[in-house]
Amino acid sequence: MRDRPIRPDHGEGITVPADTTPPVAEPAGPAAGPEAEPAEPAAGATDGPSPAPPAAPVTEAPTPTPLRPAEIPARGGQRRHPVPVRRGPADPVKSLMHHHRALCERAVSPLEIAAGLEAHGLTDRTAARYRHRDVFALAEELYARTPAGPAEPPPPARAPAPHPDAGARAGWTLLALLPGAACLATAGVLRLTEGALGGGARAAVVLTGALLACLALRLCLRRGPLRAPEGAGRAGLYACWLLSFAVYGEELIAQVISGGPDGPWQPSPAPLLGLAAAIAPAAWCAHLFTVRARRRLDGSRALEEFGAGVRPLLLAAVALFLCALLPLLHLAGLGLGGTGTPVAAAALGVLFFLARLLAAHGLPGPGTVALAAACAVEAAAPALVLAARLPGLDPLARPVHALVEAGGTGAVPALACGAAALGLLVHASAALSRASAHTRT
Repeated sequence: MRDRPIRPDHGEGITVPADTTPPVAEPAGPAAGPEAEPAEPAAGATDGPSPAPPAAPVTEAPTPTPLRPAEIPARGGQRRHPVPVRRGPADPVKSLMHHHRALCERAVSPLEIAAGLEAHGLTDRTAARYRHRDVFALAEELYARTPAGPAEPPPPARAPAPHPDAGARAGWTLLALLPGAACLATAGVLRLTEGALGGGARAAVVLTGALLACLALRLCLRRGPLRAPEGAGRAGLYACWLLSFAVYGEELIAQVISGGPDGPWQPSPAPLLGLAAAIAPAAWCAHLFTVRARRRLDGSRALEEFGAGVRPLLLAAVALFLCALLPLLHLAGLGLGGTGTPVAAAALGVLFFLARLLAAHGLPGPGTVALAAACAVEAAAPALVLAARLPGLDPLARPVHALVEAGGTGAVPALACGAAALGLLVHASAALSRASAHTRT
């Protein structure tokens, strides 16, 4: 029995080994040939067609064992192609995909997977262990290997509805205007009742206005683009110190340098009013930055491209907020009879804006550190002047005296807040240029 070719699913022209079943013995008789005479019928047979001889028993051939793809031999004269071997449990990308299955299934682009991996601490050096050049290349393979979920049926056609964010924007915009409105109303009441109210009544008006402004500020920071999902930590405590120093700090430094403090400090509420009125521009600048950054995230094809596009957006948002803050501080100074340039208040406003912007993107730590550093510098200035009064410690007050002589008493908070804001801007340009800071939660 000769070998017979079969055509399985793995290829064509595969030769199966010959059947090893012994052949069935045929009955002896005259050899069949072209000149052989027909045999005589058996005795007692009747006329008519002779019955067919009994068929020989057929033995079924054993089923051939299927060959694996790697064992399929090549036909003669045919080029053998390498057979792809499926990755097994030792595939590191498969184990990573299993570990981040939820992230891969809900991602709409490879860049979103890259942002999630970056948020979990994977770097380009870590991606090299998975045989990829960077995190984005690893994310592309995870996105390609993740099976697509069932397609959702299209929603029924209906009349166009207003944009869902329109109402939300109107809500947090009104809340952002409340702190400035509370401070402006308090300042107006004090200005109109000047000379008519006693010291106790004016103090009650100031306390009421401060409570209303704090309540409005708390409501504003709970909604909108300035909301911090992870909280702000101790940033609120440091912010209270910086605002108090903005109101009383210059008078304190002036009295300490002149040999005091001698008497009650004269407050300067103009920076407080200007900063409260600048909360609404700060919210809009943060909103524009977030929207533009997410558009960059959806349209970018690499992490480097996204980072290069986000840094100018950050600088533009800070510059836009500063352009809105300076006129408000100037108008507040004119309305309340303030003196001097609002450089210190402007530096404080930029510091607050950057710290809150980082907190709104899930990074409250750097802002808290920057606020604490500004508080330390402001507290160290009068402390050094007072410590210099001790014998032998005169050199401690020389930096403060030189700074005040060069820029006035406002130079101390301007230097403290300006240096902290500059350092925070450098950090934010690196932190907010990562895709993980802009993923939707």
